[in-house]
Amino acid sequence: MPGFVDALMIVAVVVLVVVRQFRPSRIDTERRWWLLPAVLAVVALREPHLVDDHHHTASVALLVAELLTGLAIGAGWAWTTRIWAEPGGAVWSRSTKASGAVWVVGIGVRVGLFALGAALGLHQDSAALLLGLAATLLVRSGTLARRARSPYPAALPGTAYGDRMSQPAWKEQV
Repeated sequence: MPGFVDALMIVAVVVLVVVRQFRPSRIDTERRWWLLPAVLAVVALREPHLVDDHHHTASVALLVAELLTGLAIGAGWAWTTRIWAEPGGAVWSRSTKASGAVWVVGIGVRVGLFALGAALGLHQDSAALLLGLAATLLVRSGTLARRARSPYPAALPGTAYGDRMSQPAWKEQV
């Protein structure tokens, strides 16, 4: 039953995080942005079968690949997120279509890693996926907090990769 509960928790966290990130949200650099990833990592590391005892080397290699995938997805997600500053200094963010593409590619890579583990006969638990999700959220949140604390928040780019670029205004002919 704990595997089922972990799977439900993973789905709930992913849905919550993804849905919230596609709406504009204020970035508060003073909050504990590392808390949710830390909780997810603790929950993942408490699992006794994080690594398959019968295929130790292959299992560790797959876990490292999952963590690297999580780090890459977090970095890609953070750098494709649009950040802007209001005149009062408040910094806001919203994920873009490119951020969604990063998620789709990341899910595809994770499915491929799971299929590779199944082909190798590895016992795979949801703990590795949970640990990869924690890495994704940690890198994304940390990168966004660093970008929001820029010494020149008004100079932050107005668009991110994947945003629609505004069309140039046509000059009136006199």
